[in-house]
Amino acid sequence: MTRPHSPITDNYLAGLLLDTSPYLSCDECFENMDIYVEKIIADPEHQDVPMQVHLAGCPACAEEADTLVELLTSEPA
Repeated sequence: MTRPHSPITDNYLAGLLLDTSPYLSCDECFENMDIYVEKIIADPEHQDVPMQVHLAGCPACAEEADTLVELLTSEPA
């Protein structure tokens, strides 16, 4: 019993073909994520090429970064 395969989307294909230079591992990304997110919040023009390249090609790390941004920018209840 196998499920039918979902079609490959353009975004998925672009992620597979993305140039990942300079290389940053998920562990390295996670270690630096809090500092990166704080810098992005303070200065939306902040550039960190290795982090940006990794986040563009890694949905798991990108979701972590987005969640951290939401947590740090949300209004207290």
